[in-house]
Amino acid sequence: MRTARSADELLRLDNQLCFAVYSTSLAMTRLYKPLLDKLGLTYPQYLVMLALWEHDGSMVSELGERLSLDSGTLTPLLKRLEAHGHVSRLRDVADERRVRVTLTAAGRKLKARAAGVPGCLLAASQCSLDELAGLTRQLQALRDRMKAAA
Repeated sequence: MRTARSADELLRLDNQLCFAVYSTSLAMTRLYKPLLDKLGLTYPQYLVMLALWEHDGSMVSELGERLSLDSGTLTPLLKRLEAHGHVSRLRDVADERRVRVTLTAAGRKLKARAAGVPGCLLAASQCSLDELAGLTRQLQALRDRMKAAA
């Protein structure tokens, strides 16, 4: 009887880490949407811009690895960002199979407009900076262990 109860407890939705992460991600995306709408970005486009603001001139393959996105998902994002004038994509001179993504002047300027986004998340979370940093480190460590196990 105790084993059945334990199995039932293990299978409760509210006891699932995956559901806690998923539903938190949905809530976070809803929080970001109006902020990113003002910037003319979707959430995945915002992630690409964050990566490029850190490392302008990245190869598409590097962006895909950094963001855990395959080229079939990343390429349309980059095309839309390019159409909006935020990035340019150029074939690498040394190896034409590789595509380098660079920020345009408009893409660099967008960074200043996006500077307030993290503060909005901080305020909505009602966490301290240290708490959010700790949660981020824990989730990154969990992600890395799960990637290694997959």
